[in-house]
Amino acid sequence: MVNKERRIWLKGNILKIHEAKINVLSPTAQFGANVFEGIRCYWNETLNQLYAFRLDDHYCRLQNSAKLFRLQCPYSVSKMKEYLIETIKANEYQEDIAVRQMLFVDGFGSWFSTEPVEMFISPVEKKRVAHPIEKGKKVCISSWERISSRDISPRVKVGANYINSRLAKLEAIDRGYDDALFLNKQGFLSEGTGSCFFMIKGNSLITPMLTDSILESITRDTIKKLAHSELNLEVVERNIDRMELYICDEAFLCGSAVEIVPIIQIDNYFVGNGRPGNVTQEIHKLYLDVVTGKIDKYMDWLTPVYEVK
Repeated sequence: MVNKERRIWLKGNILKIHEAKINVLSPTAQFGANVFEGIRCYWNETLNQLYAFRLDDHYCRLQNSAKLFRLQCPYSVSKMKEYLIETIKANEYQEDIAVRQMLFVDGFGSWFSTEPVEMFISPVEKKRVAHPIEKGKKVCISSWERISSRDISPRVKVGANYINSRLAKLEAIDRGYDDALFLNKQGFLSEGTGSCFFMIKGNSLITPMLTDSILESITRDTIKKLAHSELNLEVVERNIDRMELYICDEAFLCGSAVEIVPIIQIDNYFVGNGRPGNVTQEIHKLYLDVVTGKIDKYMDWLTPVYEVK
């Protein structure tokens, strides 16, 4: 059900959701000419504060996405941040939320148009995954190959990239799985349909390299840093062969939207004992403590939405 009172920022105005409209003939509607960020904000009940997580990093990636796809962005980072906070406040959120902030090509241009560029900001309620995680996902290796920098770069967030993910996700569901893992052009593991991949082998946390056709993920970067500094895990970035997946100790997907998702089965092989692993649970608990402002040393990753009293 859509909350009809929900407010969205569009072209300089905060509107009710049914009032926010985009031209159906615009390049974004016809050809997917847009770049975006999915930004998570977490509610801290003790402090009565909503924290946006790694906001500056999200805007850095958004700027890089716009540059790569030649979008002439008219908004500064400070303005994008100001409008995001303004929109959240207009909705009076006091709960966990997710925010889609998108730059899109408006007007009546074609698939190669670079302007006019407009923006919308759309927050919505989205609860964190409760700890401990009770269930994991069954995934398969997709028959679809992950896009690469030779065709359309997966390292940035552009709407059109998700057609590749759509095909793999729907194929996985048809085959009775929850999600899919991509292999890249070289036959090594890439990522999930909308999330990055980690596996655990012994005391090592292993993830594909950025050059393995993966998103330059902020959540992935966060987990790497936390696992090394707080859990004393060896963090390794390298090519991952398909056969390794079937014999790893634990595996999980991660991303701003999904947070951390344990993988309990890959194709017909159970991962570990077929339940969410202990290390994955530790990482999840640590991640939630960081994003909700419970660990002082990581407060510089958090932007408070409401005025500090």
